[in-house]
Amino acid sequence: MTRAAVRIGLGALGVVLTLGLFAAPLTAPAQAPGKVPRVGYVFARVSSADQRLWDAARQGLRELGYVEGQNITLEVRWAEGRTERLPDLVAELVRSKVDVLVVATTPGALAAKNATRTIPVVFVGVGEAVDGGLVASLARPGGNLTGLTVLNSEITGKRLELLKDILPSISRVAVLRNPGNPIHKIFWRETRTAAQTLGLQLQPIEVRAPEDFDEAFRAATSGRADAVLAFDDPLTVGYRARLVALAAKHRLPTMYGLREFADAGGLVSYGANFPDQYRRTATYVDRILKGARPADLPVEQATKFELVINRRTAQTLGLAIPPSVLARADQVLE
Repeated sequence: MTRAAVRIGLGALGVVLTLGLFAAPLTAPAQAPGKVPRVGYVFARVSSADQRLWDAARQGLRELGYVEGQNITLEVRWAEGRTERLPDLVAELVRSKVDVLVVATTPGALAAKNATRTIPVVFVGVGEAVDGGLVASLARPGGNLTGLTVLNSEITGKRLELLKDILPSISRVAVLRNPGNPIHKIFWRETRTAAQTLGLQLQPIEVRAPEDFDEAFRAATSGRADAVLAFDDPLTVGYRARLVALAAKHRLPTMYGLREFADAGGLVSYGANFPDQYRRTATYVDRILKGARPADLPVEQATKFELVINRRTAQTLGLAIPPSVLARADQVLE
């Protein structure tokens, strides 16, 4: 039995060990008698476009025996794609003294780290937990934060490589990045390294708000970019329909990090399964409510990444996706 497992048993006052239910969910968390735990959620994305992430988080809790309004209370806040709103939303839930705080993205996790040293924090959708300054190490996070990382910085180079495989003749790629998102500095570093290896020129373009999208694609076109790479960001994913429409209007093949873009008509996406990550936040919430400390819960890394290609969009752009790329795709949208 691991040390973390022992702590879980002790934190639950021996209930798990005594009843032999260590592998099964309890019907209620190990709180003081009569107390219903409160869990706060801060989502960076746009509520109207990304309810499925909230649904996934609640589904994970239901699978572990939690019933909203009976043995758990959930409070959710949405930043609506505006990273600058995250600190205030986090602070609001911290002041309300929730028992656990679940926060999305690196900016959200950093806001939580700055807001509290005592409330357990579970992060999700984070690019780099260690390089991003959230935890001491993946195996032993330390402090009051732990959660799930998508390892985005390690696959931004892979996305550029895939774009080159799809379009072998490209030489210049416009990169959409949000200077308000600190993880984009790491993404940019990794992308530049990959570009040097692939012999590609990069054209950095900043997008801070939806109003910047039109000018971004005009800049990419005037800069003679052959394709576009869009970094993962609550802003771009929240307004993905608009981004995809602009890519089509300017006839610029675009690589995205989330399959939601391909589903919305984007050419290609490569990244982790985000709904599954949000569902798995429930595992951390459950263990913390039963007595585990975030410092002792290892950060979970994404292990499966999806390559999704929208062949209808490729045909509209007059592109023939190489068979070698199609064979590697997890899904081809016809």
